[in-house]
Amino acid sequence: MAKIHPTAIISSNVFIDDDETTEIGPYAIIEGNAIIHKGCKIGPYVHIQGYTEIGTDCRIFTGAIIGSIPQDLKYKGGKTYLKIGERNIIREFVTINTGTSEGESTIIGNNNLIMAYVHIAHNCVIGNNVIIANGGTLAGHVLVDDFAIIGGLVGVHQFCRVGRYSIIGGCSKITKDIVPFVIADGHPAVPYGVNKIGLKRRNFPPEKIGNIEEIYRILFRSGLNVSEALTQLEKMDRTEEVACIINFIKNSSRGIAKS
Repeated sequence: MAKIHPTAIISSNVFIDDDETTEIGPYAIIEGNAIIHKGCKIGPYVHIQGYTEIGTDCRIFTGAIIGSIPQDLKYKGGKTYLKIGERNIIREFVTINTGTSEGESTIIGNNNLIMAYVHIAHNCVIGNNVIIANGGTLAGHVLVDDFAIIGGLVGVHQFCRVGRYSIIGGCSKITKDIVPFVIADGHPAVPYGVNKIGLKRRNFPPEKIGNIEEIYRILFRSGLNVSEALTQLEKMDRTEEVACIINFIKNSSRGIAKS
């Protein structure tokens, strides 16, 4: 059966998978309608609230506050959700809010590392295999795509999107969307090149990296505006990388960051 420390406080509506791999630490508080699946290890003084579901094999460290109501003046109560996938590591004193309006969710995928003191606000969507370093702050409705890395103390403006396989330098300020596959940095953050080291670590072959470098050249080094660059990209062979960038730009609500 689950290992629940005698000092933990657990409300009657909470579901905790009664598997021997599940652990609830000292002075943890789990309330509301939370659901915790097997293999989760909840550390000391963690507070899990509301309509929060945590997938299998997640580890949540000391003092994290998970599923609290949004810090949003539009919130009027009601059922809003936090859905956390599998095998996530959530470090000390992280705060993650639920969605704002009735039925809305904040969503976190699988295999993510969320380091100490990170804040993830209402209605954010985090993909899979994402790293958010210490003190990263995501405002409401931020989207972070798969394999992105956000450096320490980075602030992300609401409704911004961070593209997959991108990496954001520490202490940056993101005010527009960061396209996939790039290194970005600054105040505001802008792309400074292709994330070649990261792509090599993810086993991208040289021909794909070369293709991404050509996309980058057209977007950021050709002197074309975004509409003109998009026209040039649409003339290229529709590889996976080209299609990814085109779709990202077309679906950007705030516009892409461009130096």
